[in-house]
Amino acid sequence: MATPPVAGKTAGSPARSETSETIRFLLKLVLFVFVLRSFIFSPFSIPSESMLPRLLIGDYLFVSKWNYGYSRWSLPWGLPLIPGRLFARDPARGDVVVFRSMGPDDHDVIKRVIGLPGDRVQMRAGQLFLNGKAIPKQRVADFIVPISPNFPTEKCGTPFQDVDSAGRAICRYPQFRETLPDGKSYNVLDQENIPQADDTDVYHVPAGTVFLMGDNRDDSADSRFAPPEGMGYIPMERIEGKAIVNFWSTDGSASWLKPWTWVSAARLDRIGEGF
Repeated sequence: MATPPVAGKTAGSPARSETSETIRFLLKLVLFVFVLRSFIFSPFSIPSESMLPRLLIGDYLFVSKWNYGYSRWSLPWGLPLIPGRLFARDPARGDVVVFRSMGPDDHDVIKRVIGLPGDRVQMRAGQLFLNGKAIPKQRVADFIVPISPNFPTEKCGTPFQDVDSAGRAICRYPQFRETLPDGKSYNVLDQENIPQADDTDVYHVPAGTVFLMGDNRDDSADSRFAPPEGMGYIPMERIEGKAIVNFWSTDGSASWLKPWTWVSAARLDRIGEGF
């Protein structure tokens, strides 16, 4: 007489413990997230005001990873698994890119591409010159950012502190519109005359690198300055991806223990803004 199957088991199939199934699922999830963040999209949060007015502290955005090819810096923690730069393509002037800075405290940074290999870049009296030609700089309406936990009064110089019609504290900056030779336009801030930032030598962008600047021209440690004050020219292989769209923004006033503040702190009008 045949022995009946043991209850709870399927005849002819090995038993799998709940623990092993959980481990398998977690490993698949980790692999999926690794591939997604390395080769397709990754999130990035804005920690400083160097890209005002386009990006505020507390903005969260998606970065596409395929636009410029892949290198070790495409991978989390810069894992040295990709030799050189695969499927390489140079960025365009005006692109907003995330890259890995150089030095012992290297970290992810976001700036705008201004100069490509072979370009000559210079600042004269606060105006950008590219290959000897002045980039049009048009005065537009002041940029206004409300004072909030993510942008306290200490970040707004006294000359720019103001109140709006409702009596709320704001920071009001002079704002300008720049237009690059290929037609790409974006707004920049120019708060005051800072000789080392506004009157520079001519920078000759070397092969294989880019010249990057923050849109907040008087508050950005960028390619105008050599390390450690700035970042100098950035090698192409250190570019991780291109900024695509804001998916969240908060003024920093939310509390994890008070869910209703998650909505009141959200800057919903910034969600969905592209580049």
